[in-house]
Amino acid sequence: MILSETAETEQSRQLDGSGFHPPSPAERERLILEHLGQVRLIARRIRERLPVSISLDDLISTGTLGLIAAIDRYNPKLDVKLRTYAEYKIRGAILDSLRSLDWAPRQQRKRAKLIESTIGALEQQLQRTPKEEEITAHLGISICEYHEWLSDLPSTTLGSLENTGPDGEGLDLLMYIADSGQQWPSQILERAELQRLLAAAIEKMPKIERTVLSLYYYEELTLREVAAILKLHESRISQLKSQAILRLRSFMRRRWGSHVQD
Repeated sequence: MILSETAETEQSRQLDGSGFHPPSPAERERLILEHLGQVRLIARRIRERLPVSISLDDLISTGTLGLIAAIDRYNPKLDVKLRTYAEYKIRGAILDSLRSLDWAPRQQRKRAKLIESTIGALEQQLQRTPKEEEITAHLGISICEYHEWLSDLPSTTLGSLENTGPDGEGLDLLMYIADSGQQWPSQILERAELQRLLAAAIEKMPKIERTVLSLYYYEELTLREVAAILKLHESRISQLKSQAILRLRSFMRRRWGSHVQD
């Protein structure tokens, strides 16, 4: 059983140099049960950004292993709360498990690139943000099929602008945002330009997509909560979010060049 540990194993543990002693089996189980809600919350939040093929139960199971590792290694004498340390270990365990999976089928990646390039081509042709009907006409598919494409896209999030591709190529746009300790003139200029471009891209979006991005990323609401506020189905909110991110990627690719990777 995942929550149990034999007395022999527990007795074999030794104090380390800091005087830390692992929790007793009873205390260990109590802490695990107490923090399982935290595991579910983190797993659900990550699951919202993944394709439907990824099981929430699998994420929770993996996150639980991260929680157990956190409890076993947590030293209460350190100036860190267990909940904070556990969140780090839970999230890390889940993300590590996802990195080992190829959960973005080639067809889905191809569709994402096709939608993105279509949006870019239509924006240049029309000199404005294209509507869904114009995107689908250019793709030669129906609105229903287009919505299915959006729903099936792999983790289309703001992270698409931040992380390198699976082959390790591409640059991280966040490299161009200097932190408070890096105030070189060139870095300040690059950060200001990136912020200007992102603001311009968001301003061009349909209002509904801007609202979805704001509620989801800035207010940190779940898709279900955003759907309740906007009185739309949760699946439609997911589609709008994916479409908004593809608009951002298309805009940034044309303005920021090769820095935006696939």
